[in-house]
Amino acid sequence: MDEKVAAVDRSDAVVSVPEIWDSLTLYGPAAEGKGDHVDSATKRRLVLGLISNWISRMASSVIQLVQVPFFLHFWSEPVFGDWLIVSAIPSYLSFSNIGFGTVAGNEMTMAEARGDRATSLRVFQSCWWLIVSVMLITAVIVAAALMFLPVGKLLNVHAISSSDTRWVIVYLGCSVLLGQLEQLLQSAYRAIGRYPYGSFVKSCMSLGAFGAMLIPVGMGYGPRTTALVFASANVSGTLMLALLVRRDISWVRFGWHYAEFREIKRLAPLAFAFMGFPLGNALNLQGTMQAVSYALGPIAVVVFATARTVSRVALQMVQMINATFEPEFSRSFAIEDTELVRTLHRRACQMALIIAAGVVLVMVMGGPYLLHHWTQGKVPPSRPLLMVLLTVVIFYSLWSTSSGLLAATNQHKRLAAVYLGATGATVLITFAMAKSYGLYGAAASLLVSEFLMNLYVLPASLRIAQDTLPAFLGSLFTFPDELRAGTLLRRVRRGRPATIEG
Repeated sequence: MDEKVAAVDRSDAVVSVPEIWDSLTLYGPAAEGKGDHVDSATKRRLVLGLISNWISRMASSVIQLVQVPFFLHFWSEPVFGDWLIVSAIPSYLSFSNIGFGTVAGNEMTMAEARGDRATSLRVFQSCWWLIVSVMLITAVIVAAALMFLPVGKLLNVHAISSSDTRWVIVYLGCSVLLGQLEQLLQSAYRAIGRYPYGSFVKSCMSLGAFGAMLIPVGMGYGPRTTALVFASANVSGTLMLALLVRRDISWVRFGWHYAEFREIKRLAPLAFAFMGFPLGNALNLQGTMQAVSYALGPIAVVVFATARTVSRVALQMVQMINATFEPEFSRSFAIEDTELVRTLHRRACQMALIIAAGVVLVMVMGGPYLLHHWTQGKVPPSRPLLMVLLTVVIFYSLWSTSSGLLAATNQHKRLAAVYLGATGATVLITFAMAKSYGLYGAAASLLVSEFLMNLYVLPASLRIAQDTLPAFLGSLFTFPDELRAGTLLRRVRRGRPATIEG
């Protein structure tokens, strides 16, 4: 019996990843009749950047999910509680680099894009020795404070001895300080367009250090030994990263021959400006919660804080977009490729809004259920409150992604000042609105800072991209034909399995 099998052209049945990325980089009417093109190397870096940033987020999630049950299984609750208090202190040392690692990364990326490796090396060595100097000064100050202050009593720690408390802070403090050098080393990979690799190596180092920390905990050792093992693993990781950078990047040299004080002086205002962002974040998060506490009391804070935590899930996804596109903003701006800057800015904002809207939709439907089970029914879920907080996320996703263009090109000084002013004003408005309208008023007040930031950021970014507001807004609603519902449906129909005739 002859069998006739109808062939199916698979190329028409499936939309390939390269095809989607090709279509994502072409604009129709929103580009005022011009096709904006992103080269294949940039597309590849963007795809790999998204993957590496996703891996980084997953690594952080794994650490957060595993840490609590594992530690509580081997340690008593008082010991683990004191560990959380003591281990939080060294995290404040992360402010010691004052943003020089980030500013240096932007400068090196732009210099490398222009082929100016002399500037890249000068910035690298200047910031390296500045960070090392600040680290040593900070270490001396911390050591003196630990020697003369009753740290255990000040932190109200009882399950960990005073001596162990000091050593835990010393070990973890060294780990945090060395982390400032890791940021600069990762910036070197960013400068040569290999930031996905640098991010992946850092994720592996974080998981490795966390895994090493679990070993003494599982063997029954206490906080002091655990902190020593964790710090040793981080020191080893930093040394390994330094060796990898020296091997992979030909122009990197460890030394001080090319370091210049005038380079530090030039970058200092930009680095200090970056400090405005963590301070603004503190006002936006802790400041508004304090305002709610003063206006409505601690019970209201619990409801407000838990609902806000659920709503901020979308922010993690938006931050992945920012981290992926910022190196490309630096590179395209440095070579004065305005068309590419405009394309990347439009597409980054569109992707951030789509992801934020998708997560918000899921949270509107499933957020109350998640909130109820996450808190074991102890915090009453409020869908209207959650919807207001999710609206805040939509506004945040637009200006936050757009501001990446300002930050990546080191044009962020005024941005930081505006952000500090907007979040500071929001704290005051939150208190007044909570007093008058309760939790709904407090949630709605958060829109103030988001609205103000959009008013400043969008015009500033559009000026850099030489874009117009109508064209930019139009691009947010322009989708390639390959991703339209009708086109996808036709492809599915063409891709149906053929019948086998006997």
